[in-house]
Amino acid sequence: MPKSMRTRPVSAAQVRAYANKAEEYAEAAANELNAGRFIATTSLAIHAAINAADAVCGARLGVRSAGEDHDQVLTLLQQAGPDGIAIEKDLHRLLPLKTRTEYEPDDVAQGVARKAVERAQRCVATSRAVAAGTL
Repeated sequence: MPKSMRTRPVSAAQVRAYANKAEEYAEAAANELNAGRFIATTSLAIHAAINAADAVCGARLGVRSAGEDHDQVLTLLQQAGPDGIAIEKDLHRLLPLKTRTEYEPDDVAQGVARKAVERAQRCVATSRAVAAGTL
């Protein structure tokens, strides 16, 4: 039996706030990449993409995922139209890195970190465009 998905309502102001947080995380991720701190880079990129997903789901569906399992947002994104599907593709690749990056002792390779930033930046660009439409 599948778990029920917990969601929270999202206002237009919150959509913009999530999009702004996504941009801040992505900018910090790029700065960390340039500084050679690949664990921080990857973690920040993941959080950028998660916030971008919350912005797009909020704008397109009026809710965001509120469950403990970050993978649940992927289901919501698939329901959020082309913008959601675009973010889902990148977030689907980023989420498996979350536990490894944030809780495991292993390093993160430069190439993995660079790719994480690229994916996050695509997610942020989409959320920025979507949030601009909620003004």
